[in-house]
Amino acid sequence: MPSEITMPQLSDTMTEGTVVKWHKNEGDKVNAGDELADVETDKATMPIEAFDSGTLAHIAAKEGQKVAVGDSLGVIALPGEDPAQVKRNAQSNSHGQTLAAPDQAPAAAALELQRPPSPAAAVPKDADLADRTPVSFLARRIATDKAVDLAQVQGSGPNGRIVERDILAFLEQPQPKPAAPRTPSAPSQKTATQPLPTLLTTGQKKTIPLTKMRSAIALALQRSKQTIPHYYESIDIDLENLAALRDKLNHQLEKENIRLSIADFIAKATATALLQHPALNARFNSEKSEITQYGDVNLGIAVAIPDGLIVPVLRGVNQMGLRDIRLRSADLIERARDQRLRREEQTDSTFTITSLGTHGIREFSAIINPPEVAILAVGAAQKRPAVINNQILPRTLLTATLSADHRVVDGAVAAQFLTTLKSLLETPGLMLL
Repeated sequence: MPSEITMPQLSDTMTEGTVVKWHKNEGDKVNAGDELADVETDKATMPIEAFDSGTLAHIAAKEGQKVAVGDSLGVIALPGEDPAQVKRNAQSNSHGQTLAAPDQAPAAAALELQRPPSPAAAVPKDADLADRTPVSFLARRIATDKAVDLAQVQGSGPNGRIVERDILAFLEQPQPKPAAPRTPSAPSQKTATQPLPTLLTTGQKKTIPLTKMRSAIALALQRSKQTIPHYYESIDIDLENLAALRDKLNHQLEKENIRLSIADFIAKATATALLQHPALNARFNSEKSEITQYGDVNLGIAVAIPDGLIVPVLRGVNQMGLRDIRLRSADLIERARDQRLRREEQTDSTFTITSLGTHGIREFSAIINPPEVAILAVGAAQKRPAVINNQILPRTLLTATLSADHRVVDGAVAAQFLTTLKSLLETPGLMLL
């Protein structure tokens, strides 16, 4: 039975999307993992990728057209079906109807949002296999960086899809003469190379209409400040011991071309502290008057982009080591800046970290990202005078400010969380236990 491609709900606030560009034409073959189209939502422009193989028989939504969530974008004829007949049937159906009977779900046309491999990246030797075998973006990226031949990897995902755990399991096996990796050592610094805004001269003015993303950000932040009773607590953290441990670990990781950042340690320490203080690792439903606490930390990481802000989610960060945090966060941040995140990589966060340290900002307060109940604002790690044993000495200090929802989190609980965070970062060996 043919599969209907419908407009997915790519964010919690999305009611419609705009088809920006189709990457396939009617009659084109579609393999699992192929990118079908780019869709603009109220938060970002995201590509839609297909899991199933077949022929794109009909495009129902043209480029530039707005489509409500759940309405048809197109139809894929599965192997053995006549694409021409599938197209005729689709055109005869009313808009918004699926191709299946009311009591019957459409054939699996599972879609995900994903960024395609970079054109500059090396292509695995067995390119034909890579085209035929569905591979997640992160798995493909690690395979490329580690020079892994995908022909030797057995996929454990849906329909034999190769996912990250398959590549990592393959790498744990004895490998003859491993090739030099190109693992990303730090997030892309694209924001530093963005063109400067045009300066206005005396007497000039410029009116800028809000984009969908900026409008969504404005509405969400306004609602947050109006409905959530924010309060703020700050603490100074001495990073001298952490810096020493970081240098040692980075020396050991040189052969993998990985460099841990201070942000990686902060993410690890935050996850550890949140499990000890679950009141902050929570989401609040004011309509139901209930609080949901979580045993895993889905950490939101605020990322600035030219037109606004995106918060990719590092899911299950409490189960990750520092090396995994570096790899996964670098990948997420890079794709967030390119607006190529999947829906599940932007939802279900339980706590968020935002940082302006790279801009030299010493201390600031952030607005809570509802329905979360707290957010951590991290300033720059700077050399400052500190009193140590009655002596004034230069120390690397960082100021962290917690914004909390007073409906859910009391001031003492927030203070206990910050104290635990400070202890973990000042004695970083505790995180490795």
